[in-house]
Amino acid sequence: MIVTVTPNPSVDRTIAVDRLLEGEVNRATATRLDPGGKGINVSRAVVANGGATVAVLPVGGVHGRMMTQLLDGTGVVVEAVPIAQSIRANIAVVEPDGTTTKINEPGPNLTTTEVTTFLDTVREVVKASPGAWIVGCGSLPGGVAGDFYADLVRLGHEVGARVAIDTSGAPLPPAIPAGPDLIKPNRAELGELVGADLRTVGEVVDAARDLIAGGIAQVLVSLGRDGALLVSADTVLLAAASVDRPLSTVGAGDCTLGGYLLALDRGASPQQALVQAVAFGSAAVGLPGTEVPSPAHVASIEVRVDTDPERSAPLID
Repeated sequence: MIVTVTPNPSVDRTIAVDRLLEGEVNRATATRLDPGGKGINVSRAVVANGGATVAVLPVGGVHGRMMTQLLDGTGVVVEAVPIAQSIRANIAVVEPDGTTTKINEPGPNLTTTEVTTFLDTVREVVKASPGAWIVGCGSLPGGVAGDFYADLVRLGHEVGARVAIDTSGAPLPPAIPAGPDLIKPNRAELGELVGADLRTVGEVVDAARDLIAGGIAQVLVSLGRDGALLVSADTVLLAAASVDRPLSTVGAGDCTLGGYLLALDRGASPQQALVQAVAFGSAAVGLPGTEVPSPAHVASIEVRVDTDPERSAPLID
């Protein structure tokens, strides 16, 4: 079971244009509306590939009602925590080569009672699913303390769950000392976390190993076109795949995480899980908006694995 925790969900509108022209009228060639938020994308990817998941999220206002309607047909089991203010709506403008421009709203302000209820709901869901993975994902809305993900890690470990964290910026550093079982930064986020510009495979590995020495079990690093790197105390694996026609990168990292955790939940080895993670993420890049890949999409991706990657290999900017 994979329990996703998304404190700041969104209704995501994706607009396709031939070319984004700043300061001019742009005419859309297509548009779509999806339930969004990193954790929700993880849950959608898991369900689409036959996995079990529960998505815990706050819901309020007109966009909250839209979110509920959009999730109704996905098969995702939802634990909605009512809040007074409306959740946010985000916009992504996508060009034919996959270039994506995002405009993200800040989100609502939660009360102290709403935050407490939210965490209590997570606790009850996880207690009903022994051995579950908890996945804390995304930004934090107003009213939620910066150490929210640290509290989530401790909560998960108290009830016997494994905890993965996928966030960036200010919410990430406080979570590290709590010892999550997995974090999934991209290269820029990992560099920001360790205070370094990571230009090669070896530099990424060393940065991940520094975090592992502090108590994190695994670091899964998204590397964009270079694939993904998995680092643990005794493992360094690099996996990549080619995408012939990229359509949207929005949510691809979330699908990567969903594929990885779903494989682990089914008893796969770390290497097998990394292969599935890259297949999920690469398949998602070839789909519009935040559409998640089906088993057929995933099966069409050929993943290359390097069990001894060259440390000096440069990474694509």
